[in-house]
Amino acid sequence: MALLNDNKTITLPNTVLAEGLFRLSFKAMGTACEISFSAESSFQAEAFRKKSLSWVRDFEKRYSRYLPDSLISQINRNAGTDKVVSINDEDLRLFKLCDTLHFFTEGLFDPTTLPLSLLWDFKAKNPQIPDQKKIDDALSKINWKKVIFKDQVVSLPEVGMGIDFGGFGKEFAVDRIIEIAQEHNIKNIIVNFGGDLRTLGSPPDSDHWVVGIENPNQPGQARFTLSASNLAVATSGNYQRFFELGGKRYGHLLDHRTGYPTPSSNLSATVIANSCLESGILATCSLLDDRYQGLSMIDRYFSAEGCVWSANGIAWSKKFETYLQYNR
Repeated sequence: MALLNDNKTITLPNTVLAEGLFRLSFKAMGTACEISFSAESSFQAEAFRKKSLSWVRDFEKRYSRYLPDSLISQINRNAGTDKVVSINDEDLRLFKLCDTLHFFTEGLFDPTTLPLSLLWDFKAKNPQIPDQKKIDDALSKINWKKVIFKDQVVSLPEVGMGIDFGGFGKEFAVDRIIEIAQEHNIKNIIVNFGGDLRTLGSPPDSDHWVVGIENPNQPGQARFTLSASNLAVATSGNYQRFFELGGKRYGHLLDHRTGYPTPSSNLSATVIANSCLESGILATCSLLDDRYQGLSMIDRYFSAEGCVWSANGIAWSKKFETYLQYNR
């Protein structure tokens, strides 16, 4: 997660698109964020704006592993010691969500993969494949079930273990902004953080929100659009961040079962679900195997539909087609 600039949080004004319709645009968690919503008054809009941006700022400060004083950094720093870190009710909620998603994805979702992530540097000028011994050592440190959290404290039992919420933080943030909107009686809103989004109600000129899904073979172009009212949509891609070595392509999504990137033939996955967190986790996990195994996982998850792109084409779940607005 990249930290939201405090000055932006304080000075960012509402953009009024039309009477009663507002838009917030800012940078947070390393990505472009946008919130478009309708409000009955400027007072209601301003109260929602302040609460939303304040929450995003505080969320990053608490959960960014790059900040030495964050909760995550404290937990990771104390790994393998007798020290425990106190957590609040919202922290506990996040940890319980991780527990639930770890169970439903049969372990594919695991926030303790930081030791493996630190080995693979996709931003390096000359990226290299890590030594197998180092990969094996990192894999031995990965296991969400080892994380101890109870009685409002949390700890990691082994030196070298590490938690990273960056892989799902913005999706959780999208869901929390929707909750804040409901608390402020905002009924029509779309929250879009880096392409992962969730909606309530509808825009003023239509009875549903429309979301474009990028074609991984033609970045920047939508292959089709979806009707997404009162739903969340998230896409995970494996085609923009990668490196090539020895004639082989290594995408940035890592499989903690093997210690290596996921198959490069899987390009992207899009999932529709009731929450952005569910959509994002399912989209990422569905890329860890071939497209049909990925779809099988989506099909098993209640109230979720999705599609998986591979080098051999696209396949989608049984009811995904009902959300399609445009296809070519």
